[in-house]
Amino acid sequence: QVQLVESGGGLVQAGGSLRLSCAASGSTFSMNVWGWYRQAPGKQRELVAAIRSGGSTNYADSVKGRFTISRDNAKNAVYLQMNSLKPEDTAVYYCNAATDIYRAGTRGFSSWGQGTQVTVSS
Repeated sequence: QVQLVESGGGLVQAGGSLRLSCAASGSTFSMNVWGWYRQAPGKQRELVAAIRSGGSTNYADSVKGRFTISRDNAKNAVYLQMNSLKPEDTAVYYCNAATDIYRAGTRGFSSWGQGTQVTVSS
C-alpha cells in the first residue's frame, strides 16, 4: 500500500505557474507508474501526465508544452510543474501511483492522494 499527499495548489492568474508536489510513503518500490490526474466540477477525472519507472512520460494534449512531470526517487516524490496556466486548468489535481499501466488511474487497483485545488483566474 502506498500513501500519497499532494501539496502546492492554490489560486493563480492566467499565464502564471504552479508546482504541485506529491509525497509518497509505504511500498513505493513496487510502483512503476506515477501520474497526475485532475477533475473539474461536473467533469470526469482525466489524466494530465504520467511518468514510468524508466523515465518515459506522456501528457494530455491540452497540457503538452506547458506542464512537466518529474520524479525524485531519493525523496519519494513526484512533481508537476505547470506553466502558462489557463482558466480551463482549474480543477482538483490528484496524484496516482500504480504497479503497471493497466492499473494506473483505476479506482480500486491504484493509490490516490486526497487532491489539491488549483484555481486559475482570467
